[in-house]
Amino acid sequence: MSVKPIRALEAIREFLKLESASGIILVGAAVLALIISNSPLSSLYDLFLDTPVEIRIGALHLAKPLLLWINDGLMAIFFLLIGLEVKREILDGQLSSISQVALPGIAAIGGMAIPALIYILFNISNASALNGWAIPAATDIAFALGILALLGSRVPLSLKLFLLTLAIIDDLGAIVIIAIFYSGDLSVTSLIFAGVAIAALFAMNLLGVKRIAAYVVVGLILWICVLKSGVHATLAGVILAFAIPLRTKEDEPCPLREMEHSLHPWIAFGIMPIFAFANAGVSLEGMSFGSLFEPIPIGIALGLFLGKQAGVFGFSLAAVKLGLAKLPSDINWRMIYGTSVLCGIGFTMSLFISTLAFDSSITDDAASARIGILVGSFISAIAGYLILSFYIKNDPD
Repeated sequence: MSVKPIRALEAIREFLKLESASGIILVGAAVLALIISNSPLSSLYDLFLDTPVEIRIGALHLAKPLLLWINDGLMAIFFLLIGLEVKREILDGQLSSISQVALPGIAAIGGMAIPALIYILFNISNASALNGWAIPAATDIAFALGILALLGSRVPLSLKLFLLTLAIIDDLGAIVIIAIFYSGDLSVTSLIFAGVAIAALFAMNLLGVKRIAAYVVVGLILWICVLKSGVHATLAGVILAFAIPLRTKEDEPCPLREMEHSLHPWIAFGIMPIFAFANAGVSLEGMSFGSLFEPIPIGIALGLFLGKQAGVFGFSLAAVKLGLAKLPSDINWRMIYGTSVLCGIGFTMSLFISTLAFDSSITDDAASARIGILVGSFISAIAGYLILSFYIKNDPD
């Protein structure tokens, strides 16, 4: 085996290990937020998230509550990592050939389309609620891989790669959705400055600039411009990622891999738990079991639990039957089905999209969305684990 495939395999294993551990911490952060939000400390929780944070440099003035700095600032770094992973996979990894990407790619399309349709069916009569159509279309890669890791070494590597590739494509789809459907009133001036920053980034790439610090400085300028433009600021992270060089000479370090390796632990064990803690807190006061069956939460919960498995499994089956893709030899349809149920864990990405879909001032819709996300993700996690545990345990070697 050549050096390149060995390094790619090692990178995948390290990634899976890191994402799995991160999923456990995310659960803890979410549970802690729920406990505090329904305790006498709830007012302190709200006060903490509403803390005004201001930066002023000459005429430049940025003032936001802490929650928005987390969602617009820290999440831009998260999307930077997603962009780095997508670029690497497209050029050197699982997305580099049609044969590798066909099955998880088609499955990801189904896993986004069917949950969105289910949500729309439940909320078609409410124009405001329809803004949340993309919430159940997301998959949380850390949670899903974390659950898969609990099953141990009997899980085939090709099944892990199927879920990993599907989740990356799902994230790419979420990026496109955010860019098209969740951008506000556009500022032409800010967009022009953002365009200049983008041109500078890719000019640096073409000129062979390898210093990460140079890209980070221009990327920060880009983030400010995008933040002011009306396009969601997290997209600046994705654009910056695609400008970071991957291909270098044999004896030179790879800026993209270095940056990805450096960011992973900070995002897995810092940024994502902070985001989960800041966004998972929802007061259950005044809610009853019947509240779950209101259009927004039931549309999200069923979209995640039923829509994801129907879309991922159904589109996978159709792709293989139509000859568009092949099922890896070491996995079977029962494993694909169990994995498709795990894809219903939308948690982090679903919560993020919900913050874009529903204004924080519309507390009822925002709270209902979070309830639907938590319930749908929890049921998907439990059911997916039980199904895969049974099939893998009883599957002959």
